[in-house]
Amino acid sequence: MPTDHPTRPPRQVPADSAPPVRPGWPEIALGLLAMAISVVALLFFGSLGPLDLGPVAFGLLVSAWSGIGGLAGFAVAYLARVRSLAAFGVRRTTWRWMLVGAAWGVAALVAKGALVLGITALTGFDDNPQGMYYEAAGGGTVALILTILFLSVLTPVGEEFLFRGVIANALLRHGPLVGVLGSSAIFALFHGVNIILPAAFVVGVVAAEVMRRSGSIWPAVAVHVVNNLALPLLVLFTGSTGPA
Repeated sequence: MPTDHPTRPPRQVPADSAPPVRPGWPEIALGLLAMAISVVALLFFGSLGPLDLGPVAFGLLVSAWSGIGGLAGFAVAYLARVRSLAAFGVRRTTWRWMLVGAAWGVAALVAKGALVLGITALTGFDDNPQGMYYEAAGGGTVALILTILFLSVLTPVGEEFLFRGVIANALLRHGPLVGVLGSSAIFALFHGVNIILPAAFVVGVVAAEVMRRSGSIWPAVAVHVVNNLALPLLVLFTGSTGPA
């Protein structure tokens, strides 16, 4: 007669050997949709709608809104499916990697400046759409401090969480080239088709590669902070209120 054998318990796979979970196309779509809605809201309330804002107030609004829109996109993507901060690269890192991120941020700042100067020299196209940031930073001490907080802290965190944390991590499913260049192209396009586009692409490539190598979003934030901090510091030390 057949005998009953005890059921063998399933083999436990150690957590360390499990493949990493990454966000995918649903997170990309939802995150970008939330960011796009925030841009439309900014246009409606800030420049086309009922709010009558002066140049300083409008510059502060735009500098804050980029970070808010990025964080909104990240929140929607996070709540959609994965719900693991580590899957988006939001994990602890070392001070060494933060210094590496800052150093590569300086390199990106120099590279994008040279690229923009080269394009301007070749084409004569020098219309800078970021003039509102200079207006905000040049609006007095309080406005300068708020510009630094919004443009150089809030915006890097929000945009990195969305464009590197969500989009780059999702596209890295398809390899480093697609992940780094694809996310950087999307990041650049969200800055508009203007002289800032190639500069944003350079920063995006550096930030995405630093995140990929470090495994954490925070060194990429350091890259972004260095680049965004350059503008209010330029206003602070030179008194410039607009692009040259």
